[in-house]
Amino acid sequence: MRDNKNQKNRRSNKPRIGITIGDYNGIGPEVIVKVLQDKRITNICTPIVYGSGKILTKYKRILNLEEFTYHQYNNNSYIHDQKINVVNCWSEVQELEPGKVTQEAGHCAYLSIDKASEDLRSEVIDAVVTSPINKANIQSENFQYAGHTEYYNENFAKDRETLMTLCAGDLRVGVVTGHIPIKAVSDAITKELVTAKLNVMIDSLKKDFGITKPKVAVMGLNPHAGEEGLLGDEEINVIGPVVKEFKKRGNLVFGPFPADGFFGTLSFKNYDGILCMYHDQGLIPFKLHAFESGVNYTAGLDIVRTSPDHGTAYNIAGKGIADEKSFREALMQAVDIVKVRNNVVENMIRPNAKQLLQDRKDHIKNQKMVVDSAVGEEEYDLSELEAGERKEAQVTKQQKMLENKAKGQGNPKFNKGGNRPPHPKKEHWKSRKDNFNKKPENNANKAEDNSE
Repeated sequence: MRDNKNQKNRRSNKPRIGITIGDYNGIGPEVIVKVLQDKRITNICTPIVYGSGKILTKYKRILNLEEFTYHQYNNNSYIHDQKINVVNCWSEVQELEPGKVTQEAGHCAYLSIDKASEDLRSEVIDAVVTSPINKANIQSENFQYAGHTEYYNENFAKDRETLMTLCAGDLRVGVVTGHIPIKAVSDAITKELVTAKLNVMIDSLKKDFGITKPKVAVMGLNPHAGEEGLLGDEEINVIGPVVKEFKKRGNLVFGPFPADGFFGTLSFKNYDGILCMYHDQGLIPFKLHAFESGVNYTAGLDIVRTSPDHGTAYNIAGKGIADEKSFREALMQAVDIVKVRNNVVENMIRPNAKQLLQDRKDHIKNQKMVVDSAVGEEEYDLSELEAGERKEAQVTKQQKMLENKAKGQGNPKFNKGGNRPPHPKKEHWKSRKDNFNKKPENNANKAEDNSE
C-alpha cells in the first residue's frame, strides 16, 4: 500500500489530476501523450496517468514524440510534482492492437479506473479525467455499468442524484435521463426526477463554476414543447409545474422551451445552464456547436470527474491523427473546478473561468430583462446586478475619459512627438474688429484654401 499520508503532506499547491488510460486500442493513449508532451502542463497541475508506461512508450514511438518523458510512481516511490507521473496498473505484457476490440484491453481499462478510484478515496489525487472506454469489452463481474457516469454515480455520490453535463465555455448542457432506451424516457420523466436534476445543475453552477445567481433554461420533452397539450402533456403536468416552483423560490429558471428552436436560434447563449430531457436532445446540438472541444462533466459527485466528449474512435486509432483538443479541455476543466471548489481565484487557468468567479457583467443585461418581465413573481436579489452595473458604468466612464485625453482635446502635452498637429486657434477667439477690417480678396482666398 502507498503511504497516502506522506503523499498528502509532501504535495505542492498544484492540483493533482488523475488520468485513466481507457481502452488502449482506442485513441485514449494517443491524446494523452499529445497533451502531456506540452511541458507547460506541469506548471498548472500534476498529471498522474493510471495505466501502463509501456503502452505510453509505444504510442510515443508511433507518434515520434521523443521529448515525452515521465516519472514512474509505484509503492516504493513518490509523486513528482514537476513531472508527468505514471502508475502501472497491471504487470502483464499486453499486445497493442490499435483499432481492435479485445477483452484484454477492456480488463485493463477497468484496472485503470479502479486504481484511480482508490487514490480518489484516499485524496492522493484531487480529480480524475477518464479516457474513452468500450462499454462492451469492459463488462465483467467487477464492472457492470452502462458507462463511466453510472460507475462514478454509484461509487462517489452516496445515493444522491448526479447529472451528466456537457461543457464548452459558457455552454453547459445537462440531461435528465442518460443512457436509457428512448421508449423509456417518457415514463422516466417525473416531477421528482426533474426537480432533483435541476437542483444538481443549480448547485453545480454555483459550487463548481462560481456563478452565484445562475440562469437555467429547461427544455420540453415533446415536439414544440407539447404544443399546449396537442403533442403531449408532460410539459403541462410535469415540467412546467417544476419550473414554476423553482421560480417561486427565487431561482432564475425558465421554460419549458421547444429544443429545436431554442438551439437553432442560439438562445442558449443567454443562459448559464440548459437542462434537456433525454440524451440525444442535449448531446446532438451540443456536439454540433462544440464537437472538438466539448467536455463531459459529472455534476453532483463528491469528487471531480471530467472526460473528453468522444469515444474510442477505433477507426483512426494508432494513426497519429486523433484531435487532442477535447482531452486538453477536459484536463483544464478539471483543474478549474478543483480551484473553484477550493476558492482559489487568482490562479485560474482560463480567463473565462476567472471571469465567472470575479465579474458576471456579461449576464447582467439578460438577468435584468428576466427580472423586469417576471410580473407577479417574488422579487429577486438585485444587489449583485446593481453593483455590477455601477461598476461597469464607472469603468466605461473612465475609458471614455482616457480616449478623449488620447485624442488630444487641445491639451499641448498630448501633442508632443509630432503624431498630431496642434489644434488650430478657433475663429471666435479672434478680435471681432480684425474680422471687420479684412479685405474681401483675403476672404475669397481663404474660401479657396478651405475648399482644397
